[in-house]
Amino acid sequence: MEQKYIDLYDEYTHADDIDRRTFLDRLTKIAGSSALALALLPTLENDRTKAQTISANDKNLVTKYITYPGESGKMRAYLVTPKKVKKETPAVVVIHENRGLNAHIEDVARRAALAGFIALAPDALSPLGNTPDDMDEARTMIGKLNRETTIKDFVAAVDYLKNYNEKPRNVGCVGFCWGGAMANQLAVNSPDMKAAVAFYGSQPKAEDVSKITGAVQLHYAGLDERINAGIEDYEKALKENGVTYELYKYEGKNHAFHNDTNEARYDAEAAKIAWERTIAFFGKYLKDKPKEKPKETKKK
Repeated sequence: MEQKYIDLYDEYTHADDIDRRTFLDRLTKIAGSSALALALLPTLENDRTKAQTISANDKNLVTKYITYPGESGKMRAYLVTPKKVKKETPAVVVIHENRGLNAHIEDVARRAALAGFIALAPDALSPLGNTPDDMDEARTMIGKLNRETTIKDFVAAVDYLKNYNEKPRNVGCVGFCWGGAMANQLAVNSPDMKAAVAFYGSQPKAEDVSKITGAVQLHYAGLDERINAGIEDYEKALKENGVTYELYKYEGKNHAFHNDTNEARYDAEAAKIAWERTIAFFGKYLKDKPKEKPKETKKK
């Protein structure tokens, strides 16, 4: 597929001022006909029928929906655990794109659980009635969220996991696109965040990088000019503040290259390498035994 179509779709999915009708009109114009535009559409848009690579009924996993207390109130989330959870099993928060908590992100959570982690995928749209089936509606709803409150809702997810089953656990996070930006914000705003992985997510302010106490892994797509514009300043701030980090750029790849429900942008090889790096990163920074809180002693 020609890059101009992918670029237009990327602009549409991330611009608040482009509605679906405007996108389709522009797609028709650059394609040269409405027939070609309609033929291109299924390839450009996410196909939810491709979302499940790991069954929700996998015998090695336990899956369920839970709620946890967030800044906004009760937050709905998809929780996946290995069949046997040990007291030292680490946990990760899985953060969705700007399409909300959907079948693809739930599948990513199952992948993390199969790799040996407790995985929690919160629905950032819980305060607005949860993620709708319509992806465009979800995008519009994401734009209505209060950013600072939403960050606190994700920090609350870390708080939920760090003592899951009343056992102290190391916690990390991984986010994609909008969720990648949130992963960077969790690194900044949660002192309990041990390892944050951001896939093509916008960067935090340089002056906030000094607040990062954990390790950071960053994945960028070579063709993603919009997000990549912030790499230089972010990396400079990471170095100046002595933050442990890894940065990878996948040349010739598009934004959302990890999303296997999007035929036009998905790249199987890059996605495989990036995910292997993610799991190895979690293994390196989350597998150490967490420190238990000292028990309180009663004064006589």
